[in-house]
Amino acid sequence: MLAYGKNVLLMTDPRKIKKVYLNKNRHDEEVINYLKNNKIHYLLTDINTLNKMSKQNHQGIILDIEEFSYQTIDTIENDDFIVMLDHLEDPHNFGAIIRTCEAAGVRSIIIPKDRSVSVNDTVIKTSVGTTNSVNIIRVTNLNNTIKDLQRKGYFVYGTDMNGKDLRCCDFSGKKVLIIGNEGKGMSDLTRKNCDEMLKIPMLGKVNSLNASVAAGILIFKMGGLS
Repeated sequence: MLAYGKNVLLMTDPRKIKKVYLNKNRHDEEVINYLKNNKIHYLLTDINTLNKMSKQNHQGIILDIEEFSYQTIDTIENDDFIVMLDHLEDPHNFGAIIRTCEAAGVRSIIIPKDRSVSVNDTVIKTSVGTTNSVNIIRVTNLNNTIKDLQRKGYFVYGTDMNGKDLRCCDFSGKKVLIIGNEGKGMSDLTRKNCDEMLKIPMLGKVNSLNASVAAGILIFKMGGLS
């Protein structure tokens, strides 16, 4: 698969990079030294060729990388804080949440296999390459996974505008935060399986936030970083 951008290059495991295409008129010593030091094969080419390869803002750098490998639920090893996405659809939101999780020290994100955004070039770009630093776990059934995690001692929080004010909650202990779909929110069954519903208090005229913005606030609050 293709990925693009300088930050993505520097954050991607060099062993997963097959080849890098560079704008021959771009003179970036840091990039060239990085490629040489990590023995990454690269090809200098013209900007028109790069633009044909990708319509995205590639910054003159396109990576040919291995297909993304999802983790399994077995890779969770005593994580205190897990983020779960209930059928998120927007790759920009997904990428932004991955980036936030990496910054906040959250090691694992769970997504469903069906009717959900997957890791693609937009997700990798938006996450600034942090898809390689977080365990992204794909499961067949979110609700079965929720029950399994509850049996392992996790307290599961959902998100809803009628939930409990997050400022009034004690987030000690093992926990899961579920972020719902951008338009529909959390599914009814997932909502029923949560131990507690949370809300972010709103002081303005709007009554909701973008999914990735809401996730960022909750992740840093629940992780004790704000």
